[in-house]
Amino acid sequence: MTDQTLQQLPNRPRTLPLNAPVEADRPETRVGWWASLDKPLVVIVVILLIIGAGMVYSTTFDWSYQERGSSMSFFLENHAVNMVVGTVGLIFFTLIDYRFWRRFAIWVLLGTIGALVAVAVFGDTTFGARRALIGGRFQPGELAAFAVILYMAAWLGSNRAKPGSFLYGLLPFGIIVGIIGGLLAIQPDLSTALIVALIALTMYFLAGAVWWHLGTIMAIGMLGGLIFVQIFPYAQQRLDDYVTSLSDPTRASYHTQQAIIAFVNGGWLGKGLGQSTQKIASLPAPHTDSIFAVIGEELGVVGASLVVLLYVIFVVRGFQIARRSVDPFGSLMAIGFTMWVAVQSLLNIAVMTAVVPASGLPLPFISYGGSSLLMLMCGVGLMLSISRVSTQRRLTDGRRFLNATYDRSGGNGRPRLSRPDRRPRPLSTES
Repeated sequence: MTDQTLQQLPNRPRTLPLNAPVEADRPETRVGWWASLDKPLVVIVVILLIIGAGMVYSTTFDWSYQERGSSMSFFLENHAVNMVVGTVGLIFFTLIDYRFWRRFAIWVLLGTIGALVAVAVFGDTTFGARRALIGGRFQPGELAAFAVILYMAAWLGSNRAKPGSFLYGLLPFGIIVGIIGGLLAIQPDLSTALIVALIALTMYFLAGAVWWHLGTIMAIGMLGGLIFVQIFPYAQQRLDDYVTSLSDPTRASYHTQQAIIAFVNGGWLGKGLGQSTQKIASLPAPHTDSIFAVIGEELGVVGASLVVLLYVIFVVRGFQIARRSVDPFGSLMAIGFTMWVAVQSLLNIAVMTAVVPASGLPLPFISYGGSSLLMLMCGVGLMLSISRVSTQRRLTDGRRFLNATYDRSGGNGRPRLSRPDRRPRPLSTES
């Protein structure tokens, strides 16, 4: 065969070396904890925590001084401890692959139901409600939202889930949400029950529920809400005050009127940090439920708008993490925790601005409270874990082509590319 004949033959395709890893068996690329961290989400949470620490001090320094003789001896110190514990929980859940917790979802849910039953039987009574255990340091209602999100993500994200079925979708969904919501309502804690129901309903809808299922759930929820309003006089009073305020704001509830006064006093730029007068003897619970009104008075419309913007960015980032997740379990869980922050912050702000009836809800990451802050920080830790896994998967996908193109098994590690043989050839006499 002549050299001319050899040149006319098609080029042989390059093949992978025999020791090239099989695509299906390639593990996810391991990158450093800091490199894979979702830094925008971390920055948002840190800013909210800083604002929260400043506002907790502002709303309690006089109170703490009068009670303890020091402006930081109780509330700010306890809040700092809660922040440290919450940060430890965030780091713990960030370091562990979120898929590890799928197997524990049912046990977390059962443990939460047991804690809610324990609260109903021998919980600590505060302001006419039983919502806490261990001397008021632990509120299972905050754990309920975390447990429902984890369980719903594990159930609806599995291959065996049938959200479009009545028997295997709507019925078990209604039983789970009904049990948790009912135990929360009898404390009574209608606000938390509403948040849990809205989060679960959103996850159920995104998992593939049919429209008539959603209509049925909403109808049953409205009927249950009307029944509970009739049972609990305080709920009926809040609803009556809200309806009255729509036509005459001067007849709104005391809480609503004081919050409006705080925003009016603050104006655009506020009176300055620590200068609020409404927090002293007018606003109920200025360090928890009413802290956004204090923000409006001391930091003005500009400061309050900044807080709202941070929550909006948090929600956008949460949905981005859900969209990039590698599996439905992670997507639904990221959506659940994002909706938790979104709904709770929206309701708290709406109450302070007299848009909805009054309710006792803390402002996420800002209000004083150990149980709420700890559970939210653990939820953010799971969101960061979801983001880390998706980042590792993207890096793996980006390196596959490079690893499959060259054979780097040479002694010095340089690529061994095929190239024309430059050694002299003897002339062939074949025709």
